Amino acid sequence: MHFGKPVNCMARKKVVFVIVEGPSDETALGAVLSRLYDGRFVYLHVMRKDITTEKGVGPSNIVSVLGNVVRLYAKENHFVKSHFQEIIHLVDMDGAYIPDENVAEDAGCGKPLYCLDQIRTANSEGLRLRNLQKRQNLDRLCAQASIWGLPYHVYFMSCNLDHVLYDKLNSTDAEKETDSYAFAKRYKDTPAAFVEFLTDSAFSVMDSYPGSWDFIRQDLHSLERYTNFGLCLRAVVPSADA
Repeated sequence: MHFGKPVNCMARKKVVFVIVEGPSDETALGAVLSRLYDGRFVYLHVMRKDITTEKGVGPSNIVSVLGNVVRLYAKENHFVKSHFQEIIHLVDMDGAYIPDENVAEDAGCGKPLYCLDQIRTANSEGLRLRNLQKRQNLDRLCAQASIWGLPYHVYFMSCNLDHVLYDKLNSTDAEKETDSYAFAKRYKDTPAAFVEFLTDSAFSVMDSYPGSWDFIRQDLHSLERYTNFGLCLRAVVPSADA
């Protein structure tokens, strides 16, 4: 999925390769990011999965897995490395850094239930192992400065994108779709308001990039409503100051 057409005439524009988890993420952010990156071609690659918890993906190979995603896109669209500007990766935190004791066993939960102080699940041990894998992969990615020789940064949405953008936890797929369209409609023609929303809200973590990752690892922050995506937007629009 993408905004714009990746044909040869687009090669004169630098490609901003944005990795997101789901289609509603693309719906919410695609149009406004294209406006912000005016003069560049914004492509949102929808993984349709959480690569940080995918079976067989760990800190030893996650960088190469993501690199293969970008290389395949480039090959399919007859691009070469010089056609790209950067890689931006948006990840849900899903409470990955909370203490194990804040993962509560609840046989009545068909799928994990996220709260601001705990995660309730019918398989607490499995979820703790998931969190461990996710932590290890995120620690690897946030220390990675480039992928396929291109500038790379990973930005967190905590507990997830719906939480940050709409202040909702545990949204259904239908709610995600409805909310993403409403969000896109609200901000697609007002990119400055979008930048202000993500750089100057109570949930905006606008410390340094390493400092923002140190913050989200602490206490229960990876369950609470925080994002450092404003750091990316500040780089695009330098006048946006928290």
